[in-house]
This record gives sequence, structure tokens and C-alpha cells, in this order.
Amino acid sequence: MHAEKAKYSPLVAALAACRAKLSAFIRGRTAVRDDADDILQEITYQLIKVEQPVENVAAWLFRAARNEMTDRSRKKRELPLSGYYADSDDDGEFVEDELEETLFGVSQSPEEACLSELIWAELDKALSELPVAQRHVFEKTELEGYSFKALAEETGVSVQALLSRKHKAVLSLRARLHTLYDEITGA
Repeated sequence: MHAEKAKYSPLVAALAACRAKLSAFIRGRTAVRDDADDILQEITYQLIKVEQPVENVAAWLFRAARNEMTDRSRKKRELPLSGYYADSDDDGEFVEDELEETLFGVSQSPEEACLSELIWAELDKALSELPVAQRHVFEKTELEGYSFKALAEETGVSVQALLSRKHKAVLSLRARLHTLYDEITGA
């Protein structure tokens, strides 16, 4: 136990010495405070995991922070459906919430069951028009609940490639199903 503690104490001491400057550096380059805290926590974890000795801990931390911020800025963030369409009904609820309930909920009337069947048929048709790789990642992550990490391990394809494929699939499906969405919502 003492050997393990001794291994981390120089790292922890170096981190403590430059933590305030590092935190200010990260916050100055990120828009959201929670993101800055997440980045600081992530690079602290990375530092502890480093197997080779780090000669200049402060330089390593600032470089790791820059790399983490760059990685995060490169990640594509998908808007939730309610962020893509800003329509709401008279109750202030998003129409998309009703659409989600129609697709995944239990039908309360024959009309809802018919509407659900119509939407699923159109979605199946739109999915069949996608390239196989895009359709596969969309179905696995959205309909079967796979995480990207689990799907990457199963398929041998990188998480980044899977994210790219899903993004392309989502854009294609949005464009393809936009008319149906407008007809259903009365837009």
C-alpha cells in the first residue's frame, strides 16, 4: 500500500501545485463550466494511469488538456428530435413527445395503432434505403439499445467510424421522413 501511495504522491503533489492555473486554462477555452470540470477530471485520471514516468507533469497536464479539448470539439453532437423541430402543441408539450409515445408506447385507440403502423412502415422503408453500414449502426444503437463501445467491440469498427455512420443515417432519415412528419403534425 505504501509503495502505491509513494508512486502517486509526486504526481498528486505536482497536480495540486498547478491545479488552479490548469483549471483557469481549461475554463478560458470551454463555454460550459461542467465541461471544464469534466476535462480536468479526465486528464487527472489519465495522469494517474500513465505507466511511464512523466518528467514535467505541468507540461504534460496542459498538453493533455489541449488534446482533450480538441477531441471534444471534434465530436459531433446530435440534437435531440425536440431540438431539431421546435414545434409544440397548445399544452406546451413537444409534438415529438407524442410521436415517440405513438411509436414506442401502447396504443390507446385503433387510430393510434394505425398511425403507429404507418410510421413504422415508413421508417422501415427509409431504413431499407440506407447503405447497409449506416442502417446497421442506426438499428443497433437506436432500436436495440447498443452502446457505441459495445458495437465497436462486436464489429471491430472504431467508435468514431460508427458515430460518423450513424450521423449520416440520422441526416438521411430526417430528410426522408420530413414530409411524413409535417403531415402528422400538421406543419
